[in-house]
Amino acid sequence: MPAARESLLDAAYTALTRRAWADVRMVDVAAAAGVSRQTLYNEFGTKEGLARALVRRETDSYLAGVERALTRRSAAGPGGDAAGRVVAAAAWTLRTARTNPLVRAALTGCWNDRLPLAPPPAPADLVGRFCDCAVAALEPDWPEEELPALGTACETAARLTLSCVVAPAETPDRTGPEAVALLVRGAFIRVGERGWGRGW
Repeated sequence: MPAARESLLDAAYTALTRRAWADVRMVDVAAAAGVSRQTLYNEFGTKEGLARALVRRETDSYLAGVERALTRRSAAGPGGDAAGRVVAAAAWTLRTARTNPLVRAALTGCWNDRLPLAPPPAPADLVGRFCDCAVAALEPDWPEEELPALGTACETAARLTLSCVVAPAETPDRTGPEAVALLVRGAFIRVGERGWGRGW
């Protein structure tokens, strides 16, 4: 029942945006999804099972957005503007963390009492997956001898992005995405100085 499952997860997410998870009732989620309460229990077993599935779906959706941002290429250089692709993934991260409380909590490890107590991925896991996605997307265009530097630049960019989620870097003169763009591009400057400047 993939359609029913998605409808139930959508209904659960909508309910979470309106009230604390402790106040979300399974019967209301089922009714909002247009299915029976038994269908909801068949899909997820318990409210905790629903919470786990919801957190997983939202974090998987976030990571899919990171991958999409990293695979878009510009016309600039053989690396397809490597730093620009990581900047796009960083901007996606900031936007998603601002609008999705589950992704923000998963990225920061700050789960408040409005959110489900499902065991989330650790922030380090999401940073690692961001970094792994970035390296995988960029390494085909990267000189083999520079791959360690690429890994370092990607990890630095991922950690700088996370710091901007935790402590937004907006100023009167600069938006959050502009601030993270400067930081991420800075992570790639040293790589460029070592001889691979075309991709940053």
